Amino acid sequence: MAAGDADAMAAFVRRHQGRVYGLALSVVGVPAIAEEVAQEAFVRAWRHAGNYDARRAQASTWLLTITRNVAIDVLRVRRELTVEPAVVAEMLISTTNDSDRVADSERITTALRALPREQATAVLLSVHFGLTAREISEQQQIPLGTAKTRIRTGLSRLRAMLEVSHG
Repeated sequence: MAAGDADAMAAFVRRHQGRVYGLALSVVGVPAIAEEVAQEAFVRAWRHAGNYDARRAQASTWLLTITRNVAIDVLRVRRELTVEPAVVAEMLISTTNDSDRVADSERITTALRALPREQATAVLLSVHFGLTAREISEQQQIPLGTAKTRIRTGLSRLRAMLEVSHG
């Protein structure tokens, strides 16, 4: 792929498209926007394939990091729009008709409450609001390394509690 092989890129896209789209959708929450995020992630991977270092991470990890970064960029643009709390509350209330979604939401809420408060806050700020570790460290007035540790540890504990696997 780094050599510009279109067939290699096509195989790479076929292999990873489901996970990339799934991550994008979980971050941005809108299918059409998630498709754009996934497309942009693959374009960036194609453009920067020469920078990939197999010693640092698996190709899927590298690609999912690109995807997360693109999705966060999109959220930042969307976040600049003023959101009225009553509108957000109405959206949340109106989408709870699906019992599976409610059950998932309750499981996640219960798991978040089981985390230490600082870890739960860091995870929510990172995953839900798209803040970077640096932004969290500045907002919480903590060292950058502490913010990164809280995010990483919180996510790891959530995975274990919710029995989420990579694959």
